[in-house]
Amino acid sequence: MTMRSVMLAAGAAAVGLAGCSTTPSRDALVAEPSACAAKRFDVYFAEDQAQLTDAARTAIGLTATQLQGCQIRTVRVLGLASATGSAEANQSLSEQRALAVAEALVAAGWPTPAFELEAAGDQGATTPTGVAEPLRRRTEVLVDAAPL
Repeated sequence: MTMRSVMLAAGAAAVGLAGCSTTPSRDALVAEPSACAAKRFDVYFAEDQAQLTDAARTAIGLTATQLQGCQIRTVRVLGLASATGSAEANQSLSEQRALAVAEALVAAGWPTPAFELEAAGDQGATTPTGVAEPLRRRTEVLVDAAPL
């Protein structure tokens, strides 16, 4: 037997043995991500407003639907405001925004003991270089959820 035929025979044996190994199925290797995980979403408001828009209600409803059947551990709702207006008015507005979102989540069936409401007012609404941040007209919602 020549060296070439020995190498070909060894290669064929290796290929034959590889076919005998048990390869796990794709389903065993790829898992669906759990819907019951931490989520973050923002709810935006019009300037000087704390009423939920239709888009905000839709975002809240979609997230509530995604988390059905999950244990909701905590829900942190942080109300924010832009730098337009007085600091006192912006603090009050951010509090109203946080409360409006929390009330909508409770109406969607979320557990009230899990809520942590915070309001930052216009703190941080202007960058150190003096640029106003209009996208601060929102609430940030951070949800800690886990499978039941």
